[in-house]
Amino acid sequence: MEIVVVPHTHWDREWYEPFQRFRLRLVALLDEVLDTMEREPGYHFTLDGQLACVDDYLEVRPENRDRIAALVESGRLAIGPWQILLDEFLCSGENIVRNLELGMDRADKLGGAMPVGYLPDMFGHTAQMPQILRKAGLLHACVYRGVPSSVTTDSFAWVAPDGTALRTQYLPVGGYGNGAHLFSDAEGLTGRAAEFVTTMREWHGPEGALLAMYGTDHSAPVRGLPEMVKAIGARMDTLSGYIGKYPSEVDGLPRVHGELRSHARANILPGVISIRPHLKQAMGRAERMVERYAEPLAALWGGEWPGRFLDMAWWRLVDASGHDSVTGCGVDETAQQVAARIAEAEHLGQAVRDMVTARLAAAVPSDGVLVVNPTPGVRSGIVIVDVAGTDPLVDPSGAPVPVQPLDYAPTLLLDAEMDPATALTFIHGTELYGQHITGWAVKGGTLTFTVARESSVVIDVADLRDALEGVTRVRIVAEPRRTVAAMVEAPPLGHTSLRTRPHEQVFTPPVPSGGLPNVEHHRSCWMGSDSATLPVRGDEEVLDNGLLRVTINRDGTLTLVGQDGTTVTGAGRIVDGGDVGDTYNHAPPLADLIVSEPLSVEVELVWSGPLVAAVDVRRTYAWPAAGDALDGAPEAPAGSRTTRTEEILVTTRVELRAGEPFVRLHVTLDNRCADHRVRLHIPLPAAATESHAEGQFAVVTRGLTAEGGCGETPLPTFPASSWVAAGGVAALLEHVTEYELVDGELALTLLRSVGYLSRNRNAFRPEPAGPQLPTPAAQSRGVRSVSLALMPYQESWGEVVPHAEAFRHDLVVVPGGGDRALPLPEPAAGLSVTGDGVVMTSLRMRDEWRELRVVALTPNDTEAVISGNLLQARHADLRGRPGESVHVEGGEVRLPLKAWEIATIQIRQL
Repeated sequence: MEIVVVPHTHWDREWYEPFQRFRLRLVALLDEVLDTMEREPGYHFTLDGQLACVDDYLEVRPENRDRIAALVESGRLAIGPWQILLDEFLCSGENIVRNLELGMDRADKLGGAMPVGYLPDMFGHTAQMPQILRKAGLLHACVYRGVPSSVTTDSFAWVAPDGTALRTQYLPVGGYGNGAHLFSDAEGLTGRAAEFVTTMREWHGPEGALLAMYGTDHSAPVRGLPEMVKAIGARMDTLSGYIGKYPSEVDGLPRVHGELRSHARANILPGVISIRPHLKQAMGRAERMVERYAEPLAALWGGEWPGRFLDMAWWRLVDASGHDSVTGCGVDETAQQVAARIAEAEHLGQAVRDMVTARLAAAVPSDGVLVVNPTPGVRSGIVIVDVAGTDPLVDPSGAPVPVQPLDYAPTLLLDAEMDPATALTFIHGTELYGQHITGWAVKGGTLTFTVARESSVVIDVADLRDALEGVTRVRIVAEPRRTVAAMVEAPPLGHTSLRTRPHEQVFTPPVPSGGLPNVEHHRSCWMGSDSATLPVRGDEEVLDNGLLRVTINRDGTLTLVGQDGTTVTGAGRIVDGGDVGDTYNHAPPLADLIVSEPLSVEVELVWSGPLVAAVDVRRTYAWPAAGDALDGAPEAPAGSRTTRTEEILVTTRVELRAGEPFVRLHVTLDNRCADHRVRLHIPLPAAATESHAEGQFAVVTRGLTAEGGCGETPLPTFPASSWVAAGGVAALLEHVTEYELVDGELALTLLRSVGYLSRNRNAFRPEPAGPQLPTPAAQSRGVRSVSLALMPYQESWGEVVPHAEAFRHDLVVVPGGGDRALPLPEPAAGLSVTGDGVVMTSLRMRDEWRELRVVALTPNDTEAVISGNLLQARHADLRGRPGESVHVEGGEVRLPLKAWEIATIQIRQL
């Protein structure tokens, strides 16, 4: 039997129509599938590898749950293993794991998940996917896009960076629709089947059955299909039924290592990385909030586990990760719904984080602040604190804390002639002007209120009314408050606290007339003796903290000089070019106009140190207002940009903090232009033929080109999740960002503006990627901002890893919530995870165990040292199923890790 027909549908949950409109069609399709399968016992169906289809259907048709379960248990209906078909590069590695976990757990309740890592339409595949699938118990994968030209068979061994090799079914010649044409009508059926066999034998070889994927986007089953399948001597099965006939061993198969991002066999549509950047920013924020703040802090410090809240957050994050969702390649209505879903996930994470930190802050006096460390190592860093008065800050031991005033809140909130009765309407309980009344007085016809952030005063309104005779003026005076930067040391995944103390109890070093401390004489008083914590000096031309010197050049770019002498010259150049492509593919006009020189540059000093120094660099540009219209326009001949320009102000806050070997950049612009791409360029200190980018449990090395072949222009633009490094400089990132090495520079895409979901005529793609629908919101007009950091390095990208972790995960500051008479609580550690290249990716509760996930981001074998009064430890797989015990000694575990290994361990603590 030469052909195995796999009927299926590829279901884009949301795309050129929003989710609910597609769901209406899904319900009709699955109604027909169930009826057909029950009527025709030979019918099999594969439901696209994602449980979302089932869940979305059963929310409307809950009465059909048992019908689905019966078909799944019979082996005729294949569901899962994913919850949703994701975009692998636009979500975190942990999001990928939770997606698989949700899908397989849900499928188990309906009869079991398809044991195949089905990845039919993702725009390329991440390097660690074979290891992820294997550690979740899946022994086969199935892919379409991204496969390189070196693959000339329909199966290969896909090898992850750690060496895990997975048998992978490739879908050549049409992908998941390679058999869609076979049964278009009864006439010519035999001839089409013969042609199919001839074509597929070239990929499969002379022996064995050939896989015919019968289905396309949103397709329904054809009635009478079993008879037509029988007529050509084929048989019908599910995808897992076909693949399951092959052994999982990979001996003799061609081997492909790492990520699959080749354009040789199919379009991979790389422009989705940079379109609608607000979605990528929001996804990065929400994932960090849930993964690295809410879950770990709740697991260690939260009391009762808020599981349902966190489950809801993860459902929304996983839903948003769909390959037509966070990608931004749908219509504007779809993007709006995805943004709302991501925002809800972040809000849920914030609620859990704030609940836990409020619990801890209740032990901190109300004139103090709690500082929480979300990273699993001892952390020294700058926090921004709002405190009352002008007294110095101390830590729990009473030692002085280095501080730098940044801002002072106004003390006079109101001083106006008015009827005092009107002023009384401003009072709500003790609240007045956002603060609380601490007292009031009437003198010389003026009623004066004093207010503060907290108060124990009870206001007798009757007494107040009796004192208002002759009052014609009202004043509201607030207690003095200031915003300061403070240098704090916090224990791993733990907390410490600060508070003010009377000036005479704390030694504060004198400040010379220049406004900065005398570094040589007072360094140990300010920051300790470690040279890594020298004070920062700053003015309009130079920022310097002993680890990094930043010079602001006349054109607004930066020269960075690291402690080892590594020099980056001209960093931060803003380059604007045309983009008349679409949400899938960047495409410049035929006659592009590149703008990189500003009309004017202004530099303003914001802070001069000693903990934080910053300048605002304001550059004004004249950017073309738009690209050409779809078929050309009078003001913009086809293939050019308009002669009409918009004056665009780009403001870059350049900030250097004590103890950090990187400079922080916050770039803000008001985008009033259309059809363009804005990139930030960083010249490389040394020539580079490759880049290194972190993402999804790996660091991937890429060259200067991308493999082409199918027609799509193979632009060497790539995704980076938390950092990218090349030639001695690294960019630390807050969200997935598109980058390219071009002309000896690292170019980061800040913004890409286009007006169509897909253009039928795209110079960089030979055929449409979807319908030609307008997407005006994808122009991303309005105020847009991006935060990142630049770090010179000399030895290897391994230096970058811990600093990227610190940059992405700020210390959390929470106002104290306890009585002022309370002492500051002692600092407390939660859990420490150390080791060369070892990064924590998850910490949560699972039953009575804390479950920790780490990855070895290193090409060398290493060891994770996990400490924190451990009592028991055991291995677990990616689904949380426990394995063998791990030896605990002295309250810690020493866990050997292979290079690039993802490890999950469950622990109990004292």
